[in-house]
Amino acid sequence: MIPSRQSQYQQTMTDQSDQHHRTFKDTPTGYRWGGVEHKPYKEDDRALFNAVSRQTLFSRPDMSGELRYFEVDAGGHSTLERHEHVHAVLILRGGGQALIGDRIATLSTNDLVTIPPMTWHQFRANTGDALGFLCMVDAIRDKPQLPTPADLDALASDPAIAKFLAQ
Repeated sequence: MIPSRQSQYQQTMTDQSDQHHRTFKDTPTGYRWGGVEHKPYKEDDRALFNAVSRQTLFSRPDMSGELRYFEVDAGGHSTLERHEHVHAVLILRGGGQALIGDRIATLSTNDLVTIPPMTWHQFRANTGDALGFLCMVDAIRDKPQLPTPADLDALASDPAIAKFLAQ
């Protein structure tokens, strides 16, 4: 017999601490939610990103999505990457820029960014402030692809993208 969504939900809540309400705090070191672990952006020794943290706010085995909060410290940036899954990103604090395919978007609080599949993207907190954003993705997703030297050459053939990547 297949368990109902209600029984899956009840088991999930039994297995985990109370996740119905997580209190928010704006701390001197960034946004935090009670009961949510503050982690490095990625576990990777290569210098692919700079000054980024991650908090998984919502992830459940009975749902397909995951809601994460990323914070890029002033001057920091995420990894330049692409993958098969879509991102939905909502800017919560600060500002900066994002490379989305072949264009550079200027980001402000409450902006919504959609990253289509297999689109090169990178977020930069390059306006003097931290950049904080929610990111909704598939809970089960493919691994990011990093650019090859040929991919970087193709991206850098656009002067605006070359300038963005050189920051």
